[in-house]
Amino acid sequence: MANAAFFEVKPLGLNYDLAAKQYAVAQKFNPNNAELNLKIGICYGNGTYPEKCIPYVKKANELDPACDPFLPYYLGYAQQLEGDFSAATKSYEKFENEYKKADNFSKFVSQRKKECKTGRDLIGAPIRAWVDAVPELNTEYNDFAPSISTDGSELIMSSDRPNGHTANEVGGYDADIYTSSLTRGKWSAPKGIRGNVNTEQNDISNNLSYDGTKMLLHREEDGQLDIFESTLRGIDWSAPVRMANAISSNRSNDSYATYYPDGWSIYFARDNANRSNGTEIMYSAMQSKIQKDYMAGQMISVVNSKFNEGPIYCHVDAETMYIASNGHETIGGYDIFVSRKVQGQWSKPVNMGYPINTPYDDFFFASTANGKFAYIASNRTGGKGGYDIYRVTFWGPEKKPLVDGEDYLLASIIMPMKEAQVEETVDINRKSFTVFKGVTIDAMTKKAVEAEIEITDNSSGKVIETFTTNSATGKFIITLASGKNYGIAVKAKDYLFHSENFDIPNGAADNLVNKTIELKNVAVGNKITLKNIFFDVGKANLRSESNAELDRLVKLMNDVPSLKIEIGGHTDNTGSASINAKLSQDRADAVVNYLKGKGVSAARMNAKGYGDSMPVSTNSTAYGRQENRRTEFEIKGN
Repeated sequence: MANAAFFEVKPLGLNYDLAAKQYAVAQKFNPNNAELNLKIGICYGNGTYPEKCIPYVKKANELDPACDPFLPYYLGYAQQLEGDFSAATKSYEKFENEYKKADNFSKFVSQRKKECKTGRDLIGAPIRAWVDAVPELNTEYNDFAPSISTDGSELIMSSDRPNGHTANEVGGYDADIYTSSLTRGKWSAPKGIRGNVNTEQNDISNNLSYDGTKMLLHREEDGQLDIFESTLRGIDWSAPVRMANAISSNRSNDSYATYYPDGWSIYFARDNANRSNGTEIMYSAMQSKIQKDYMAGQMISVVNSKFNEGPIYCHVDAETMYIASNGHETIGGYDIFVSRKVQGQWSKPVNMGYPINTPYDDFFFASTANGKFAYIASNRTGGKGGYDIYRVTFWGPEKKPLVDGEDYLLASIIMPMKEAQVEETVDINRKSFTVFKGVTIDAMTKKAVEAEIEITDNSSGKVIETFTTNSATGKFIITLASGKNYGIAVKAKDYLFHSENFDIPNGAADNLVNKTIELKNVAVGNKITLKNIFFDVGKANLRSESNAELDRLVKLMNDVPSLKIEIGGHTDNTGSASINAKLSQDRADAVVNYLKGKGVSAARMNAKGYGDSMPVSTNSTAYGRQENRRTEFEIKGN
C-alpha cells in the first residue's frame, strides 16, 4: 500500500511506520539479511527520520548488492542525503539502466538525478543566511508548521509530542497546535493553544493572519483533509470553522492554506484524486467580504510540478509567495521556493538555496514583515529528532568598500579604502514596511480597552483598514507600507478618540513602532492632541488631509450632545510672540468654523490661541518644535 501511494504521489499515512515496526522484530532474529535491511531502510527513507535509512541501505548493499532491483535507487538516495551527489548520480544511473519496467517510477529517477545536479550547484554557492535551530521549540518528536506574527513576536506551530491522548498503532501521538512568545530574544516553552482548537486528530497549523487575530489550520474530517479557520477572542481561540466548499472541497484533500494580504483571497494546496501530480497550489477569492462567498478554486499552473506543492506562505508585500515542493529544482526532499508577482502573474518558482534547503525535507516558511527573519521546519541532520523548527537570518546584499588608488588605510589590509571617495547611490526596488503594534488601555486604570482602530490614507481621505483591538489584552498589530501618510484613529465607547500620524516615505527603512495608547474618558478636563490636523506653513488654511480627523470630531460631538469643548491652537517659539499668538488663534478658529459648517452648535465650542506659551516639548530640536505645533481638544463641560 505504501509503495503504491508513493508511486501515485499520494499521502503515505502510517503504512511505512507500521511496516518498520514489524521489520524491527524480524531484525532482532536476522540482522544480516540484505533484503530485510533494505526494507527497513526504505521505511525510514520515506518517513520523518530519513537519516536513519542510511546505515540500513548501505548494509544491504554490502551484504548483497543484487538482493533487490530497487537497491541502487535507495543507495543513491542514501548517498544523496550524505551530500555525495556524484556517487548518488552513478547509483541512480545504474538503477535506470537495469530497471526497464514501464511504470511511473521513471519520473522519480529523473527527478533524483536532477536534484543531484542542483545540489552540487547550490551547496557550492551558499546564500547569505544563517539557519539555526530554535532549541526552546524543539523536541525529539516532530515539531513543525511554524507561523509568526509580522513583528516576529508570536508563533504558532504543530507538534506530535506526547499530549495525553491515545497513542496510535506505532506508539505515536496526534499533532496538536501550540503557541509561543518571543521575550528578550528567547522563545517561551510552547503551550497548547487556548480554546477549543485541538482534537484527537492531527491538527496542523497553516498560517497566522498578518494582525495575529485569525488562524488557518487543517485536520482530517470524514476521511479527508479540510481547511478550518479559528479567531482569537480575548485570550482564547474559537472552535475552528470549516472553510467554504470552494476551499474545503467535498471531493479532495485540502491543506496548507495561507491568507493573502488583499483580505479577499486564500491560497491553499489541493490533492485532486483524478491526478497523479500530488498536491497542487490553488487560490480562491471572495466576491463579498460580508457574505464570504468564495469562488471556485483556481489552479496556479506555473508554480506546480509533477510532485507535491505546499505548504505556502504569502508575504505581506502581496508580491512574494514562498512554496515548499518536492518537485522543480530541489536539492532533495522538500525545498522552499520563491515566486514573485510580475504584472499580475506569478513567476516560475526559484529555489531559495543552501543552507535554507538541504537534501532533506525543508518546508514551511513564515517571514517577518521586513523579511530579515523567517522560520522553517526541517528534518536535516543535527536536530533533536524528526522535524525541528529553524530560524533563518538573512544577511542582506554584500556591501563592498570602494578601492581606489594607492592611499591605503593601514588597518585595512584586506579591503583598503580611500578617503573622500563617494559612491553613486543605488536605488533598490523593494517594498518596505513599518509594523505598528501596541495596546489600548484606560488612561486612569491602565486596564485593557477594546477599541476600534481606523487607518486612513491622508492623501486620499479613504479609510484603508478598520479592525478591533483584543478585548482581553488591548493588543493590536498592523503593517503599513511605505510611500504614504497615514492617519490612525482609535475609538472606544465612552472614550475620546485618539489620533496618531505616520508619514512613511518611499524607501524608508523597515522599522517597528510599539505604542501604548491611553484612552481618556469623556470627563471634564480631559484633553487630546489632534495629530491629523494639517495647515500650510505659517498659515491657518486647513488642508484637505485634515478632513478625516475633523469628521471624527464632528461624530463625537453628535454622539455626545452634552459635550462642550475648547479648541486650542499652539505654536513653537519660532518668530515673535504676537505673530504666534495670532497664528494659533486663527488656526483654532479654522477648526471651530469647520465644525460649525458641519452643524455643531457654536454655543458648544470655544477657540483659544495660546501661541508658544504652553510648550509640551523642547523648542531646541526639530522634533520638539513639531510636538509644540499642535491643535488640542479639551472637554470644558459634559
